[in-house]
Amino acid sequence: MTKSFVQSLNPVFANRPQSIFPTMSALARKHDAINLGQGFPDEDGPEEILRLAARAIVEGPNQYAPVEGVPALREAVAADNKRFYDLDIDPQTETLIVSGATEGLAAAFLGFLAPGDKVVVLAPFYECYAPQIEATGAKLSLVNLEPPNWTLNEAALESAIDEKTKLIVINTPHNPLGKVMSLEELEIIAAAAKRHNLTVICDEVYEHLIFDGRAHTPLMTLPGMFERSIRIGSAGKTFSLTGFRIGYVTGPEKLITGVMKAHQHLAYTSPAPLQEAVAAGLAMGDDYYAEFVRDMQLKRDCLADGLASAGFHVLPCAGTYFLTVDINSVGASDDAEFCREITREAGVAAVPLSAFYHPSQKQAPRNYARFCFCKKTEVLNEASARLKAYCAGKTAT
Repeated sequence: MTKSFVQSLNPVFANRPQSIFPTMSALARKHDAINLGQGFPDEDGPEEILRLAARAIVEGPNQYAPVEGVPALREAVAADNKRFYDLDIDPQTETLIVSGATEGLAAAFLGFLAPGDKVVVLAPFYECYAPQIEATGAKLSLVNLEPPNWTLNEAALESAIDEKTKLIVINTPHNPLGKVMSLEELEIIAAAAKRHNLTVICDEVYEHLIFDGRAHTPLMTLPGMFERSIRIGSAGKTFSLTGFRIGYVTGPEKLITGVMKAHQHLAYTSPAPLQEAVAAGLAMGDDYYAEFVRDMQLKRDCLADGLASAGFHVLPCAGTYFLTVDINSVGASDDAEFCREITREAGVAAVPLSAFYHPSQKQAPRNYARFCFCKKTEVLNEASARLKAYCAGKTAT
C-alpha cells in the first residue's frame, strides 16, 4: 500500500489566508454588490495610450524586451523625474522597468535582504510587504502610525531600529490611509536613514494623485537621500491602466543593479508594446495630469459626502483612491464583520483596515474600513444611497 503524498509548503505564504482583495471581490460578485473594496478604476485611461499599445502589438516585434526595459520608457522615466521633481536621472544606469510595482517591491526585497536582516515597516501597510519581506528570511520591525491622523512618531521609529536593521519602507501617498507624508515626517525618515546607514524603499505609486493643490515630494529629493533611496512608480495608477502591469524603479546605480539582479529571475522583462505606449503617456501634457487629479478629487468628494450623509465619520484623504471611515460612527465595532455584512446586506463591498496590519498585531484597530472612489460618479452615488438606506434601517431597528 502506497503512502499518501504529503509535501510541506512555504509557511510564509501557506499559513496566510487568501489576500483580502480577491476575498472581498468574490463576496461582492456573489451578492451582486458594488465593489468599492479593490482599488481599480471602472474606466480605462487615455485612449491615446491604448491605441499606441495596440499599434505597437500589431507592428511588433513582440519578443523579449531588454531586461532593464525598453530605452524609450527608461528615457521617459528619467525625463518624468526631471519634469516633476528636478531629479537628474541617468536613464541607462538609474532606471529599471518592472512588471508592476508589486513585482518591483519583490525584486527590491529579494535584491537587498538576507536572512536575519530587519526591515522597518509603518503600519498599516500595503499587504504584500510582509510576506515578500518574510520570504527572504528577514524580519519586520513594525511602527504603528497613530490614528486618527496617522502620524509618525519619531521615538517609535528610533526604537524599532537596531544593528540588524537594513531597510525602511515608506508608502506616500499611502494605501490604505489616503495619507500624504508631511515634510517633517520625511525629514524624520531621512535623518534616521542617514544616522543608521539604512536604505529606504519608497512606494510612490500614487505620486500623481494628491489633492487640494498639494504636490508630491519624493524622499530622494531631500539632502543626502538620493544615494540611499529607490522610488517605485506605476503606470497603472498614473494612467488608470492597472492591467498593464508596468512599473518603474528609480535610484542610484548600485541599488538599481541590486533590484535588476532579482528582477531578471522574477519577471525578467515586461511586454515591449505596453512599455512603448507608457513611454508616450509619460510625455503627455500638464493638462492631462491636472484633469486626472481634478476628476479624482471630485470623485473623492462625491463619495465622502455620500458616506457622511449615511452617518459615517469620514477621515481626511489627501491622495490615492481611498477613503477611510470610522465604523463606530454607525454603531459597528468589528471591521472585518462589518465589511462582510455591508457586502451581503447593503450591496456595497469595502475592505477592513485591520487587513493591512501584520497577523501578529493583535491590538490593531478594528474600527476602520476603506472605500475606493475611483469609480463612475453614478456608481458612487448608488453605493452611497445603498449604505444610507442600510444604516437608516439598522438605526430604526
